[in-house]
Amino acid sequence: MKIISWNVNWLRAVEKKSEIQNLINTYDPDLVFMQEIKGTPDKFSSYLNSPEPYIAYYNPAEKAGYAGTGLWIHNRICETHDIEFMTSFPWDPVANEGRVAHLSLTEKSSGKVMDIFGIYFPNGGKSEEAWQGKLVFYREFSAYMHSLRVLGHSVLWGGDINCAHHAIDLARPEANDGKIGFHPLERAWLDSCVLEKWHDIWREKNPNQSEVYSWWDPVTRSRDRNVGWRIDGLWWDNSIIAKNRNIEYLQNQMGSDHCPIMIELDN
Repeated sequence: MKIISWNVNWLRAVEKKSEIQNLINTYDPDLVFMQEIKGTPDKFSSYLNSPEPYIAYYNPAEKAGYAGTGLWIHNRICETHDIEFMTSFPWDPVANEGRVAHLSLTEKSSGKVMDIFGIYFPNGGKSEEAWQGKLVFYREFSAYMHSLRVLGHSVLWGGDINCAHHAIDLARPEANDGKIGFHPLERAWLDSCVLEKWHDIWREKNPNQSEVYSWWDPVTRSRDRNVGWRIDGLWWDNSIIAKNRNIEYLQNQMGSDHCPIMIELDN
């Protein structure tokens, strides 16, 4: 199973640039989770609503041109799994912003359940209220992930986490120390995820690799100089560690201020 997560930062613009088409044609993924689609299906093209051979699901925000998530599922996944797509949860304090795309896959042959989340985590930088809301989102999300593991489900979650965990995960850690996106309380939450046996898949595979980022400030054209942040990622629990064959940031994929992350899992 090949899974891609990408903050597209306006899906219609990415389509207009032919970059979503390029991603699909180049990598042939089974699942594509998208963050910041910034639109609603009634405004999308026929291609975005029916991207054969995929089934498209969207969780748009109520506010026009803001946030939202999406998921494309290849038909071959539907042939081997029962699927359920969910968009709202009791732990989500900002449900009207469409921040969660949750796919529950039940393998038809074995009955095993795998929950996969593509999430646009809050930034928290607008106000004190937004900052506190981000911390609540993190805390309640962790509790929900734990509840799924208690049920015996395999869980993979990620997307735009909106936080760089360690100094190695951003180009200028000293200048950004204490700022939102690299704040001690956000980083402490990611520390708690590690203590709870969640694994930052790419970092565990590449413990000392620096200068690999997933977001660059477009205003300062920082991508040209690779002055970025690794704030997008995928995390998993112990039950699917052995399934990982490959994980990489697709830094040559253009179209957004973020690049996609792709993971390949064995069945």
